[in-house]
Amino acid sequence: MNQKELGELRRRLRPGKHNISHVYACYVSPLREIIAEVDQSLALLNEDDVESCLALLRKTLSGGLGRSLIDVEFATRQVAEGEPHRLLRALRDTKLKDEAVRREFYRRVIDSVDMGEDSYLILLGCDTYDVPFRSKNDELLDDSSDTVYQYLVCAVCPMREGRPGLGYVPNENALHVKSAGRLAAQPELGFLFPAFDNRAANLYHTLYYVRKPELLHTEFIDGVFGTEPPLSAPEQREAFEASLTDALGVECSMELVQAVHEQLRERIDLHRESKDPEPLTVTAKDVGGMLRECGIEEERVSAFQDYCGQRLGEDAGLDPANLIDSRRFQIRAGEITITVKPELSGRVEARVLDGRKYILIPAGDGVEVNGLPVELEAGAAGPSGG
Repeated sequence: MNQKELGELRRRLRPGKHNISHVYACYVSPLREIIAEVDQSLALLNEDDVESCLALLRKTLSGGLGRSLIDVEFATRQVAEGEPHRLLRALRDTKLKDEAVRREFYRRVIDSVDMGEDSYLILLGCDTYDVPFRSKNDELLDDSSDTVYQYLVCAVCPMREGRPGLGYVPNENALHVKSAGRLAAQPELGFLFPAFDNRAANLYHTLYYVRKPELLHTEFIDGVFGTEPPLSAPEQREAFEASLTDALGVECSMELVQAVHEQLRERIDLHRESKDPEPLTVTAKDVGGMLRECGIEEERVSAFQDYCGQRLGEDAGLDPANLIDSRRFQIRAGEITITVKPELSGRVEARVLDGRKYILIPAGDGVEVNGLPVELEAGAAGPSGG
């Protein structure tokens, strides 16, 4: 999926735009016991209740592709005979109306999710979308459609004390906006099934959402999708950095890292400026080319690519924003940390003076210490004290 397709579905999940007739929910205690199951007609709710339900579902389509939104792929065997995939298809094909199928799904989620001391809500909606034809001018023609996309959205939301929000009303066995009590917080995780690829259903993919990219809830991926959990964004960066270090050894200099970071950052900036809806990816071969341009010998470049293949997957396409911090360039030396804007990283130098290693920053006018303007003494002693 790309950003344009995501935006199309997010706009879809708004009052007056969707075809969701009912939302279904399972309220689960911290002890993994079912408190209540809800089958709620949206037609019987007021506008605030409807918008609150849709907002929680819509949230699972937010965030960056490759970070909070992760493409999970099913193998052909899993689609043909896998029990988790069969259950997802059954949910969609019955439009969530089969109570036995819903309960089987709830139990699979409950067995796979640990929210600690929080109770939580499993919220489900199923929509049928007559996908409008997109003209050459990129306009949606609502009266022209030859594709029907039926999909389900799931949000798993902790129930906490907080601001007014969607809460459970026991005497009605329903969900309504409340001002107090345990209310549905923003989803911790969720998913869209099947994926909306090329503006049509792709049963071989699902789009998985996590609120925190560093916390993938791999037990959910394993239990609900039955697939191998992908690496989180922090794990991708760790594997990338380890591959550079192991392959380059002493040649992994600050200047080299600066050059690689600069080229990756340029790709990120150009992609953002181009407004290309397709996700930006780089491969180990792409980075290998950058290393060659920096004068790294072929043997070490090949070693880097091999390490990446082992740790990240052969020919894996990775979001460069997961490999570097494009918003800052940070150097740590012992207990001292230096942070500069990425575009200014070239001003930081590594030098050896009188046999000692130093990180140098050129000082011009406007030097401050804790916000206080100071003057540097002309002719002051150098690093060696001589």
